[in-house]
Amino acid sequence: MNRIIQFFNQPVFQFFINRLASGPKILLAAGLVQLFAFDSSGQFVHPGMLLNRAEIDFVKGKIKSGEEPWKTAWEKLRADPHARLDWKAKPIANVFRGPYNRPDIGANNMGYDAQAAYLHSLEWVLTGNPQHAEKAIELINAWSYHLHSIMGSDQQLLAGIVGFKFCNAAEIIKSTSDKWKPADQDQFRKMLLNVFYPLIKGYKPTSYGNWDAAMVVTTMCIGIFTDDREMYEHAIKYAETGKSTGAIPNYIYSSGQCQESGRDQAHTQLGLGFIGDICEVAWKQGDDLYGTLNNRVAVGYEYAAKYNLNFDVPYDPVPDVFGNHRNPKISEDKRGIFRPIYEMVYHHYHDRVGLEMKYTKLVLDKTRPEGFHWDHPSFGTLLYENLPAFPKGNRPKG
Repeated sequence: MNRIIQFFNQPVFQFFINRLASGPKILLAAGLVQLFAFDSSGQFVHPGMLLNRAEIDFVKGKIKSGEEPWKTAWEKLRADPHARLDWKAKPIANVFRGPYNRPDIGANNMGYDAQAAYLHSLEWVLTGNPQHAEKAIELINAWSYHLHSIMGSDQQLLAGIVGFKFCNAAEIIKSTSDKWKPADQDQFRKMLLNVFYPLIKGYKPTSYGNWDAAMVVTTMCIGIFTDDREMYEHAIKYAETGKSTGAIPNYIYSSGQCQESGRDQAHTQLGLGFIGDICEVAWKQGDDLYGTLNNRVAVGYEYAAKYNLNFDVPYDPVPDVFGNHRNPKISEDKRGIFRPIYEMVYHHYHDRVGLEMKYTKLVLDKTRPEGFHWDHPSFGTLLYENLPAFPKGNRPKG
């Protein structure tokens, strides 16, 4: 009864009142995730970033049964070089990334190793082969014990992109394996708090929005991994209401046009990808950012998908929230080159809350199964295709 009372005291209940016209499926999904994920003690769900236990078990079952598209998507992940057991880490003490990754001193290698750690954590939980847990641990430890600094003009962006993947790998291993020694977990925690977090905690609100979106999701994940509720909540609030080009209302306009739509389509999808990640991580912890401003994120994805499918979209040559980055027309640069960001967001809006997502589905028809991209966790078809909503899976028993 106390949990029900607490639920009705949560902001999401106001979401119910304001969204009655949206249909009962949306209300039910949003309500159940809050009801079953909310914990008055403030404890986090573990694992609780991009995947929870119920979702892992669902995907594992599909792989075991050999069903499509999971079979082909799984084969695609296993064929990726990052997923090989002979992958070797290349850590260095002082990483440097300049503008557009020039110069690159260890930056790409850190990103590749973070991706490899994440994929091996997935292979561990989806196959039960302890060699993959050991490989993920090896990669995480290699950087935890070597990395002293991240420098250069793009240091914050790099910390956001790479820190997110390392956190997801570490979260899965910590929550599902007994092979990662407590001392090594503590060393990873120190790397997060002493190297990554100092770079991203102040964000960079006046830059292009993909920067802050990357830093927000990594801050959220550092908060979850270290069980720092204040850190996590601050990032959530910033994503919703921060004066930043990367906050949801400021990155995605009411028409669906994005803050970087006039820049190029690669960076537009980069920002959208990170915002989708923010929403998914929040959802796992019982917070509905997907529903912000009447499903603003869905509108942004549909706009980007439609334009990149070569349909016309409206465009308003307005500056960002700070009066900067005014582009006279929507950019055709990288138009039609799709990043692996669509599957997870489509799953939420289509499967969880029953929205059509017409153009996003057309993108998926062209791109499934999603594969690898350095900037993104990737392989969304394997992890999110036809995934049940699992509202009760967001909170462990007891």
